[in-house]
Amino acid sequence: MPDAGPGAVPAHRQAGALLQHVRQPYLLLGEAHIAETMGLARAQRMDACGTVLRNNIPLAIHSDAPITPLDPLFTAWCAVMRETSSGRVLGADERISVEQALYAITIGAAYTLKLDHLVGSVEVGKLADFAVLGSDPLAAPPAALKDTKVLGTMRGGVFFPA
Repeated sequence: MPDAGPGAVPAHRQAGALLQHVRQPYLLLGEAHIAETMGLARAQRMDACGTVLRNNIPLAIHSDAPITPLDPLFTAWCAVMRETSSGRVLGADERISVEQALYAITIGAAYTLKLDHLVGSVEVGKLADFAVLGSDPLAAPPAALKDTKVLGTMRGGVFFPA
């Protein structure tokens, strides 16, 4: 597989690209990627969310369900922590903040789907569909993001418990 390297991101910005990254491979497959498919240097650049945001490119992050778990907060945690199953951090400079990760799974995702006029944030004129969380993920340490409890969702004005 050709290595696009870090220089590819500014070229994507010039082309008007929107980037979507699958975040969960770090925890689930990071060590295998290092040992078997790409080596440490390339694995550290895999899914370079930090570089994407530093280059002002719209970003969405998502799982690769059903290959990886369908859990947006876990996916966001993977982008924030970038840890493998052994606890190794892959590409610390590519980590993003909890706020940036939450944006990427909500507004960023809606934007890449061209649905940001309908969903992705709670605003007048948009659908009031959102998750109800048990705690404020911005008030907790970044490592706790994956443990944030989802109490349910609001969809069409109706609460659906988790």
